[in-house]
Amino acid sequence: MLSPRNRMRHSSEFGSVMRSGRRASRDALGVVYLAPKGETDAADPPRIGFVVSKAVGGAVVRKRVQRRLRHLMRARSEFLPNGSLLVVRARPSAAHLRQEELAVQLDSAIAAARRPRGASRRRRGRGGDKPAPTEATKSGTDGNRRPDEGAERWTSR
Repeated sequence: MLSPRNRMRHSSEFGSVMRSGRRASRDALGVVYLAPKGETDAADPPRIGFVVSKAVGGAVVRKRVQRRLRHLMRARSEFLPNGSLLVVRARPSAAHLRQEELAVQLDSAIAAARRPRGASRRRRGRGGDKPAPTEATKSGTDGNRRPDEGAERWTSR
């Protein structure tokens, strides 16, 4: 279980995190993270809140999902900086996932929310780095393209 001093209890804390925190989401859950602002926050332990709506299921299912998330966050709370606030929102698919899959998604979402704004992962797309040529492109065939010989408009440049 998560220690009572690590739980968010006031709606003002939830509101401030949801208004100005960094968001990251996965299939089964979403995370909103607010880093500590000043020296007064740094003395407090990290606090974590959970939002499990009725869309997840009935009261028994919602409480089970919340307990599972609280159990996962107990081990992860020591890696959060003091004074930070974190809200974990469960989605309906969280009720059907295995604990290991839920843990992987939670870790991924927390890492994405804590990542600095300028340090996002670069994606390959237009104008990005080109992958190294494979054997298919060296031989003249390029996936869905026709071979070079006899069809000059299909040739690679």
